[in-house]
Amino acid sequence: MHRADCGFSVLPIYLKKGIPFGTVTFNTLIRGFFAENKVKDAVELFKKVVREKICEPNQVTYATIMNGLSKRGHTQKTLSLLRLMEQGNTKPDIFNYNIVIDALCKDGNLDAAISLLNEMKQKGIPPDIVTYNSLIDGLCKLGQWDKVRTLFSDMALNLNIYPDVRTFNIVIDGLCKEGKVADAEEVMKFMVGKGVEPDIFTYNAMMDGYCLRGQLDGARRIFDSMIDKNIEPDSISYNILINGYCKKKKLSEAMLLFCEISQKGSKSDIVTYNTILQGLFEVGRIGDAEKIYAEMLSTGPRPDIYTHCTLLNGYFKYGLVEEAMSLFKKLERKREDIDITFYNVVINGLCKNSKLKEAYAVFEKLYFIGLLPDVRTYNVMINGFCLEGLFDEAKDILRKMEDNGCFPDNVTYKIIVQGFLRCNRIS
Repeated sequence: MHRADCGFSVLPIYLKKGIPFGTVTFNTLIRGFFAENKVKDAVELFKKVVREKICEPNQVTYATIMNGLSKRGHTQKTLSLLRLMEQGNTKPDIFNYNIVIDALCKDGNLDAAISLLNEMKQKGIPPDIVTYNSLIDGLCKLGQWDKVRTLFSDMALNLNIYPDVRTFNIVIDGLCKEGKVADAEEVMKFMVGKGVEPDIFTYNAMMDGYCLRGQLDGARRIFDSMIDKNIEPDSISYNILINGYCKKKKLSEAMLLFCEISQKGSKSDIVTYNTILQGLFEVGRIGDAEKIYAEMLSTGPRPDIYTHCTLLNGYFKYGLVEEAMSLFKKLERKREDIDITFYNVVINGLCKNSKLKEAYAVFEKLYFIGLLPDVRTYNVMINGFCLEGLFDEAKDILRKMEDNGCFPDNVTYKIIVQGFLRCNRIS
């Protein structure tokens, strides 16, 4: 329930009733702190248990603290804890090693991860499928396919560990993300041949691979074959295919799939709605986009900042400045889901519709509402002035930018140089 404080209030009852503190008690409290993202408190509690010898931490205690640290990117601290265990009374087991190997792989430090794998083997701790899945995932992300093949052989031939559905999914997803869909299909066939049935993640990875290559027929074939195998598509399956159709501007097919979700008694999620909205604006179907937005407000998921940015971008794209500003003012009054990205869309839209004065007024307002402009805000404003040939005003924004500790990037200079060139101010 994310109430570790209330968990602590139970501890006096232990003392009152003479119940000895056990590792399970502190493992639970440490896990509770991590659940609330109170990393410092979790580490302090662990240190207190060890320092004051309240109870002897076991492998689960170490695994809990290591897991919490690794999930928040503290890989070196996780590795230090493993080394501490190796020197103490509680020796690390396969679970402790797996946490560190996974953290190293996620950091892209595959050499250290493989070195730790070899260290485990030397100590007589046999790796398991979880160990290999972490290593294979890391290698796939780096595109080191030869090493992936080596690990596959090592697993099956030397250790009698056979790839499970997750192992195959990691490889299929990695190949698809690199555009190697034909190779992914081969892996899928091999997987079925080995008696491992593809699951929803396998099909979604394959569909995503085809969509990334713009091969919508291939994605649809995978989608249909999943249904033939009595695997119910989830929201991710629909989102992948709808997004694929929208990117190819095949809105009729996308809308059919969108309607199919509600016909099956399910509800489209925010990602589906945002994808459809983006697609409709892309092909200029503004009326239909407004209907979808109205549906969201009445029955669908609550619109988020991405929804509103999509609507504003759409209105500005087709010169519907009044509609955009009406929505902007309404949202601004509500103060909901408003951040600098939201204001950047408005400032950019106004600049592109030659409403420089109004854009500058919105830009100036940021300081009063306590929202700091980012590099994109300044770039958009500088671009607006450069397009109108107002270079003194552009330079003034550049000065403001530097004074406020937001430093120009490549885009800033590109905008200014292009502006000067456009006005033939070569020097």
